[in-house]
Amino acid sequence: MVNERMYGLGAEPSAIRELFAYGMARKAEIGDENVFDFSIGNPSVPAPEAAKQAVLELMEEPPCDLHGYTPAAGAPSVRQTVADHIRRRFGVPASPDQVYLTAGAAAGLAISISAVTKPGDEVIVIAPYFPEYKVWIDTAACACVEVPAHVPDFQLDIDALDAAIGPKTSAVIINSPNNPVGAVYTRENLGAFAALLERKEAELSRKIYVISDEPYREITYGAEVPYVPCVWPRTIVCYSYSKSLSLPGERIGYIYVSDLMDDAREVSTAVAGAGRALGFICAPVLFQRVIERCIDEPSDVASYAANRALLTKGLGALGYEFVEPDGAFYLWVRALEDDAQAFSDRAKAHELLLVPSDSFGVGGWVRVSYCISRETIERSMPAFKALMEEYRS
Repeated sequence: MVNERMYGLGAEPSAIRELFAYGMARKAEIGDENVFDFSIGNPSVPAPEAAKQAVLELMEEPPCDLHGYTPAAGAPSVRQTVADHIRRRFGVPASPDQVYLTAGAAAGLAISISAVTKPGDEVIVIAPYFPEYKVWIDTAACACVEVPAHVPDFQLDIDALDAAIGPKTSAVIINSPNNPVGAVYTRENLGAFAALLERKEAELSRKIYVISDEPYREITYGAEVPYVPCVWPRTIVCYSYSKSLSLPGERIGYIYVSDLMDDAREVSTAVAGAGRALGFICAPVLFQRVIERCIDEPSDVASYAANRALLTKGLGALGYEFVEPDGAFYLWVRALEDDAQAFSDRAKAHELLLVPSDSFGVGGWVRVSYCISRETIERSMPAFKALMEEYRS
């Protein structure tokens, strides 16, 4: 007898990955150049040369040192390097004891949710949101409470959050720059959010944690990305190098439990316990060591900026409506009918792979990932034009 919930998750995989898998099969049938795959956030920008050199140099080290286990929370020297980086960059008193290395941001989020909730609690997400949040919240036996973002700017809707935060609220997950919209929460918006949390904590006599999901922090187009622990002390940062260093398949990131919160030691101990309970210990060691050497490497944002300009100009000229992204590498495009899944299915007939918005918690949109080759975007324009003409006719 299998676990019915786990069977259900396996039988109905992520809409993003399902479309990505369809694209891989379709490319094998008709050729890569004939499929316009905007499905997944798989960076086309290569990892920096420094990362390659770090791997080559590390491979010369004794195998037992390089490939052996580290402590559950990660190698002490790497945790120190991450803490030093946070302290230098954001001016907060980060200590290595508050850093827990993880297999990417996914592991970090699953750990963090479990660390600060108990069964029956509520965790708030801002819709549209990354679909796996709900999976990890459900796995922690908590309720996922969807609060719509403020439209049309997709900032945090303070009034809606005020109405949603209640006696069972343990955490709010925020994601800035945002996947799927590309919105970046302003300092003013986050300040109002922090003031609301302070008031709610006093009213409810309950601690409310912010889990800040930050894999896209480095991918911005001129917008300031405030460091959330500086705005709300009770913050847990989940960071990944998947996008910043183009290392998605290496699954390396970290949790930082803000030293500024009054219960930092207690929360970091719970993070360690949740990591143990979920089996997320000793993150990939080779890439722990790579990060130690590449911690200050800049991200190549120029390629994404060029793709963003090319895609928005092309779709705008064709009459598509979209949200201009301030960060990340996704374009949130209005579907040409109310049923996003039906629109995505019709786009497939033109070999356009666009992720429907339903799994992100809203209807009527598609997510278009532009971290792909410039040539693919250029070749896709006739398909987007044909799709538009199909609806107009």
